[in-house]
Amino acid sequence: MKLGTYLAELTPEKRAVLLGRETADPLHQAFASKRVVHAGLIGAPLEQGRQQDAYQAALGKQADMSRQHALYIHIPFCQTKCLYCGFYQNASRQEVEDVYIQHLLAEIRAEAQTTQLQGTPIDAVFIGGGTPTSLSPANVAALLQTLQQSFCLTQFCEVTLEGRIHDLVPEKIETWLQYGVNRISLGVQSFDTALRQRIGRIDTREEVLRRLRLLKSYDVTVIVDLIYGLPGQTLAMWLEDVKTLAEADVDGMDLYQLNIFPGGPLAKAVENGVVPPCTDIAGQADMYIAARDYLLAEGVERLSLCHWRRTKRERSLYNTLAKAGADVYAFGCGAGGHFGGISFMNQRALPAYQADRTEGKKPIMMAGHQVEAKLGRICDDIIRDLEKGFVDFRRLLIADNRLEDLETVLTLWQERGLLQEDLGVYRLTKAGEFWYISLTQSLVECVQVLWEEQAEAPAEEINGKAGEALDEVLAEMLPDSTAEKRRQMVSKIPAAVRMMLRHSSKETLQSMLAGMPPAMREKMLQRTGN
Repeated sequence: MKLGTYLAELTPEKRAVLLGRETADPLHQAFASKRVVHAGLIGAPLEQGRQQDAYQAALGKQADMSRQHALYIHIPFCQTKCLYCGFYQNASRQEVEDVYIQHLLAEIRAEAQTTQLQGTPIDAVFIGGGTPTSLSPANVAALLQTLQQSFCLTQFCEVTLEGRIHDLVPEKIETWLQYGVNRISLGVQSFDTALRQRIGRIDTREEVLRRLRLLKSYDVTVIVDLIYGLPGQTLAMWLEDVKTLAEADVDGMDLYQLNIFPGGPLAKAVENGVVPPCTDIAGQADMYIAARDYLLAEGVERLSLCHWRRTKRERSLYNTLAKAGADVYAFGCGAGGHFGGISFMNQRALPAYQADRTEGKKPIMMAGHQVEAKLGRICDDIIRDLEKGFVDFRRLLIADNRLEDLETVLTLWQERGLLQEDLGVYRLTKAGEFWYISLTQSLVECVQVLWEEQAEAPAEEINGKAGEALDEVLAEMLPDSTAEKRRQMVSKIPAAVRMMLRHSSKETLQSMLAGMPPAMREKMLQRTGN
């Protein structure tokens, strides 16, 4: 099946999700909403009973030295819960933190001397959360020392600690730097005092700027995150934040679009009138363009479509590597990574994480095979290039001639004002820049459709016909459903996920669904059944 045939057979609704809409106003209306938070493909899941063996087998392989390598460490604690955040897990309490750090260090040490990791050069370390800066000086020192002693960090390894302004006190800062942190990423989100307090931030504008000045008196790279689209945030408020940050003595900045998680605290607060409405998608587009144009006019260098730097100290190495196919070794409750042909996510619930570690197991919540190596490399290249604002169609054709059909999609987006073609390189317009995550996800899904042409399963199955194993599992879970109802349910599952499920055995599907938290499973079935 050619890509054009596949696209023509999609329902109008699914075609609009994948390719967007024809409109005279692509900046505000090209898509109904942002498709995903992070673009990427999903490989076939591993049955729960095979996850530990598969993970240990990957650790027993030699590292792929054609790739770069990074560590991700997750700290699942926060002093306070911010209204917009979808990553909050546990309130920070010293006794709980102490126990967690012991489990985390044991997890790290258990894997550091394996064939996969021993002597493997590590180019970047990212300690994220949660709020890693909330760790006590003693615990963060123990963690950083363990990382230094356990792994082969390269001479110019970027070691990032993520955190909040309120933790910027001399004792903590000096501990971080003493034990190897050279980059600190701070979630300021806004300098506006009223807006900050509305979303659960603590410090006033004046206090934020004072603590930033304190941090910059040390020799460390400083990055600040801002979010646009917050409840009650106007375009003028947003531009004032951007100008304040551009004038502050920081090395880099991330400008992120607000993600509202359905059923989350922010969505409920808006629904109940606790906070003002958030900026709609059209207003967010205007905010993005206003910040983009201002920073470019000020001569601020753009490293990606949402990341900027004022000094050459800022490399944004971990984010660059993670989006360009580097192997990522992950440790801690809620951490996720991929290497050796598998991808995995650790247990998100702290009791489950600690129970697995007590038994000496890798605390895996879910794991799967990565997509085929060549397909993965091609999609990594697409993701990396679109982060910088272009698609090199010439290079895609050299990589695999099956990708010639992608020109159908690229030409459509060019006609709709999202791309401009220049000798085989398609560059994003301003409108395309705002929608780049949606464009990226759709393009890699189209690549996967082309890849699936040579798979053993019939192509029409990709376009909404459930495979026998999936249909059998759904029939067992929903005994009152009809075959047509189940077919409709499967057709509403995103194409990339549907392709993953198509390659899974009945036993794998049963195990995967059984291993989901009940609320997540019910929500998935309810969503696909509507």
